[in-house]
Amino acid sequence: MAKQAATLRGTFPHILAKGRIGAMELANRLLVTAMGVSLAEADGTVGDALVAYHETQARGGAAMIVTGVMGVAWPVGAVQPKQSAISDDRFLPGLRRLTDAVHAHGARIAAQLHHGGLVASHSAQDGHPLWGPSVPDPFSGDFPSYFLPEEMAAFAGGVVPQVKVLEQADIDLAVRQYAAGALRAQRAGFDGVEIHGGHGYLISSFLSPSTNKRNDGYGGPLENRARLMLEVLRAVRGAVGADFPVWVKLDSAEFGKKVGTTLEDAKQVARMLEANGADAVTVTAYHDVGQGKLHSGSNIPHVEETNIPAAAAIKSVLTIPVIASGRVEMPRAEAHLAAGAYDFLALGRKLLADPDLPRKLAEGRADAVRPCIYCYTCVSTAYTRNAVRCAVNPALGFEALQGQANAPTGRHYVVIGGGPGGMEAARRLDAAGNRVTLIEQGDRLGGTLRFAGLAYEPNERLLDWLRAEIEASNVRVMLKTVASVEQVKALMPDAVIVATGARRDLPAIPGNDLPHVFSGDDMRKMMLGETSDDIKRKTGLVTRMATRLGAATGLTANLDFVRKATHQWMPLGERIVIIGGELVGVELAEFLVERGRQVTVLEEGPKLGRGLLLVRRMRLLSELAEHGVGLVANAADLRIAEDGVHYTADGVAQMAPADHVIVAKGAHGDTALADALRGAGLDVTTIGDCNGVSYIEGAIRGAARAVLGEGAVPQV
Repeated sequence: MAKQAATLRGTFPHILAKGRIGAMELANRLLVTAMGVSLAEADGTVGDALVAYHETQARGGAAMIVTGVMGVAWPVGAVQPKQSAISDDRFLPGLRRLTDAVHAHGARIAAQLHHGGLVASHSAQDGHPLWGPSVPDPFSGDFPSYFLPEEMAAFAGGVVPQVKVLEQADIDLAVRQYAAGALRAQRAGFDGVEIHGGHGYLISSFLSPSTNKRNDGYGGPLENRARLMLEVLRAVRGAVGADFPVWVKLDSAEFGKKVGTTLEDAKQVARMLEANGADAVTVTAYHDVGQGKLHSGSNIPHVEETNIPAAAAIKSVLTIPVIASGRVEMPRAEAHLAAGAYDFLALGRKLLADPDLPRKLAEGRADAVRPCIYCYTCVSTAYTRNAVRCAVNPALGFEALQGQANAPTGRHYVVIGGGPGGMEAARRLDAAGNRVTLIEQGDRLGGTLRFAGLAYEPNERLLDWLRAEIEASNVRVMLKTVASVEQVKALMPDAVIVATGARRDLPAIPGNDLPHVFSGDDMRKMMLGETSDDIKRKTGLVTRMATRLGAATGLTANLDFVRKATHQWMPLGERIVIIGGELVGVELAEFLVERGRQVTVLEEGPKLGRGLLLVRRMRLLSELAEHGVGLVANAADLRIAEDGVHYTADGVAQMAPADHVIVAKGAHGDTALADALRGAGLDVTTIGDCNGVSYIEGAIRGAARAVLGEGAVPQV
């Protein structure tokens, strides 16, 4: 047994090694980072949803869970609805229930002590003022411009917040509240506490020169701005004693701010924290919230390992452990830990996508980890004041409902369509003990996820995972097969799931039949080595030969090859106009501009990027603009001509020159096959885009609902 355990730990020995924070021993080096998930009860208590959410993570093998923000002054300082509270003894029963549930699986759990300060917009809606060191500068930036109207209505609320500039008595009260919260955490059975000292919240608003304009003992030089943080740390330590683990989450930078916390500031403050009794430091970062792109550029970074150099720099000046975070792949984490860059890695999005990640690593099944696709579904829910959810893990946020799952067993299912929804349904049905036949009209599985994976590489990770799951299952796959009523009936299924995707028609735009106009389907087929009569009509001999060669050799089945090869050659001119600015159109624009094309996107609606989740939308649209992509909303009177696309915007007639035009709109649901199968007396369920375009999340969630039932996977 010992030899087997050693073998399983061979690939990730440093990740799976035990560690220590103060007096607390941890089973491995992977932690659940604190995340705002809005799964507590409306009154701040811990209930079934939050217990089940964290218990699932504990069962999955994380060494320690750091809870989302727990309000030490709740309801004052709350940053989101259904935020957990630790401001009164009445919260202790729920908190104790949470720690007991986590401990039952051998994991540790720490409470994150929090006061939202100037960021507490949720509590402001109930009339509570924002606590801060000074009146902040007026808001500026492009952040609001990326919201869809319905998102802004959810985000903004109806109350203009008032700022309370703290006097000494207020500061003293806040310090006592942190200490009292820490003592409650200890009484409730938590294994430690993390003091949140970052992200613009109360403590970091004092530390940052961008928000602290005071001229008393809490303002000016760094040691004064750090005074509140140190007073809180000392008070917490005094409340819980010397042996209870206490640490602080610290910004290492404030990206985009003209004046803000710097890495050198953070290194100095980290040394102060160690000298004042901290058992560890969690390294994070913050940003100018007025810049939309930066909402995925600091504590939740889009760029891999954004905060790792800072974590290593802070580690170099400390003797206590450093906890790092921020989009780190597991082989890289293993290398970082081996090199001593940090001591623990706190994971967020990856553990939302697959809470069993640590256990799978320990079992030697790293390839079985369901991948995060960095679509920002999870993060964006915080902006619309909703509970957390995940595009690839439909159980997230509904862990407490999984006991209501009612998966069938012992039946024969025919699943039609080998895209993400079809593969997800097939693998779940197989796992539940059913006989499954999966029919796909193409020569390989993937459907539109193949092109989505080409345009945005993280999507390919999901494609590869789903294919591997099908390959490892007992699902019978029938490729190059067009399902018909007669054929399906001949298979004698007990039930049928139709996941045939959307129908894509060219909208009635004048000029859409010109030879330099491609549909989204045309683009997908050309990039993936497929053809059609329309493509043959619109392309030259070289393109047709390249398409045939790629298909014959299998090269166009390799998305990484296509991704690289298209940097050298594509059957498109230099100037491209994309008609349609929703998800498909803007991701296609990203793909083309990365390959040197001059791109203009024309959207008839008032906003671009619908279909993308907010945080991803903010980054992508910002980057497209940075690369010179023309982004036109409210484009009207579209007419395609040989020289480009004519349109009006703001009442002015304009023309976008184009060598090629791509129409990335016109997709709609299509249940014709499902209707015909029902008419033949078959039991049929439709999922995914055939019900209307719902993208990856809709496909995966619909598949899970079809198998497990509405009780376990509610509509969102």
